[in-house]
Amino acid sequence: MPVPVFLVVLLVAVGVVVLLMRAANAASNGGTVSAPRPPHVRPQHPRRPIAPDDDPDFLRELDRRRSKGEGPAA
Repeated sequence: MPVPVFLVVLLVAVGVVVLLMRAANAASNGGTVSAPRPPHVRPQHPRRPIAPDDDPDFLRELDRRRSKGEGPAA
């Protein structure tokens, strides 16, 4: 077999193998070929302000004032 014919046959064989590998990969991915996905990044939500009746420091201060008799009684 002459060398140029051998190279053409070799290139065709490589092309067929590449196409078969892509088809097999697409079949294993549910029939779709897609680019890799970026990693999932969870959005950070800004912290909400704490209401005074949920703030433990505020409630402690109210108890301290009430026990010492400071300020008006609620």
